[in-house]
Amino acid sequence: MNLNMWQRIQTVFLAVAAIALIVALVQPLWEARVGEEKIILTPFYLLQNNQYLYYPYALTAVLTVAGLTLTFLTIRRYDNRIVQVKLGLFNTLILTAVMGCIVIFVLQLNKQYPLAHNGIAMYFVFAAVVCNWLAVRFIRRDEKLVRDSDRLR
Repeated sequence: MNLNMWQRIQTVFLAVAAIALIVALVQPLWEARVGEEKIILTPFYLLQNNQYLYYPYALTAVLTVAGLTLTFLTIRRYDNRIVQVKLGLFNTLILTAVMGCIVIFVLQLNKQYPLAHNGIAMYFVFAAVVCNWLAVRFIRRDEKLVRDSDRLR
């Protein structure tokens, strides 16, 4: 691993996005309490009546892992900014799909259990989207700077 890539701010933003996605995978997205029963939605499953329901909730985890993989690929491609921008934009699309899945599942569950509250994982996914967007912005800025300096030569 080349230490030069850590000198760029976009790599730091991508690392923060990766950490946020890892935390989002292990934290609950939504919780409700009905009497003594606790109902929990995670990116992998819905826990209700001591039963794990994976379908369709695991789609959130699949998309989150895809976004995490794209984040690591984007970090590793520090030597090719054009590819980094393309990967970053595709990752933004994937992370937006993760947010969409979360919102749809939470809204469906809120209809059934109105006294529920959102978990912290939802906010970590949003932070990952913001960090990924900032990284793409700084990658584009670097590419523009390199092109402008090449033009001056």
